[in-house]
Amino acid sequence: MTSPEFGRFFLPGPTEVHPDVLHAMTRPMIAHRGQDMVDLLKGVEPGLQRLFRTGERVLIGTCAATGFMEMAVRSGVRHRALSLVGGAFGERFAGIVAATGRHVVRLDVPLGCTVEPDMLRDALKHTSVDAVTMVHSETATGALAPLEDLATVVREFDDVLLLVDTVTSLAGSPVATDEWQLDFVFTGAQKALALPPGLAFATASARMLERAATVPERGAYFDAIAYEKAAANYQPTNTPAISLLYALDVQLRRIDEDGGASARWDRHDAMRQCVEGWVEGRGGELGYSYLPAAGRRSWTISCLNVPEGMSGRTIAKAMRQQGWVIGSGYGKLKTETVRIGHMGDHTVEQVSELLACLESVTQ
Repeated sequence: MTSPEFGRFFLPGPTEVHPDVLHAMTRPMIAHRGQDMVDLLKGVEPGLQRLFRTGERVLIGTCAATGFMEMAVRSGVRHRALSLVGGAFGERFAGIVAATGRHVVRLDVPLGCTVEPDMLRDALKHTSVDAVTMVHSETATGALAPLEDLATVVREFDDVLLLVDTVTSLAGSPVATDEWQLDFVFTGAQKALALPPGLAFATASARMLERAATVPERGAYFDAIAYEKAAANYQPTNTPAISLLYALDVQLRRIDEDGGASARWDRHDAMRQCVEGWVEGRGGELGYSYLPAAGRRSWTISCLNVPEGMSGRTIAKAMRQQGWVIGSGYGKLKTETVRIGHMGDHTVEQVSELLACLESVTQ
């Protein structure tokens, strides 16, 4: 099977993985309780801390990010959480709150919109909760929540933790965990980090760990206290995906060599602006428009309303026939939108080529 040309796979996750990162996974196995594993985990810690903008330990799990979403709830919610829902993954977070036996109070906004600070403040004034769950960048809609401002609001309410899904924002747009005083932040490997699926990463504040120690039924596999104790000794909680850790090590080195987190954010922002410019010009003439409003658009995913009379699925299929992969809409938006996952190791030049092809299949 011939490998496709790198730079044409713009699915909103899993994203394309650089050949050097894929090659790293061919290294032989090591003992997962030996010194080689300690050295490997020590080596990746600083790079992960720079991406999370934290001085706390970064927890690594062999699971999808949904696993760490469950960790957030099991270890961070005592009884009742306010879940901010503006798309499928905010919906998932709320669903996990309910599935773990906690009470969930929903704050819903229309698809493509985000909860704003005044809305959150009003909800917290009228609802007694001990945690807030939210998605920073909603993969289903391409909407980017004002995380820093929302975190400021949460801090106005004592003993309320903020649990944040940054699956399609971290490593692609600013997430300042310590500065913004976020209590639990988690992400997955297969989005802006541009790794193969199978790893999740998280960091927990001291407040979160203190809370977790008081929660009697945290579960076993997704216990934040167990992960924190293991991370303190540079040990995995269970047998890890060793090959994926090799890939992580190489990718973190590549990110540093490419200018670090800030340079990566700048490139993702430039890709977003490239799509915005196209929608304001030729794309708009063809009938494309953004689902989220200006100022609330993800730096990693552009969710576009398709021209009247066309289907997102049909457009995505036509793009695939031309050698390009984009996403059709997700869930309720599956036919009326397309999603361009401009994240990971993609460039503005590649985005421009993709948009030229999108023009050709639309006309």
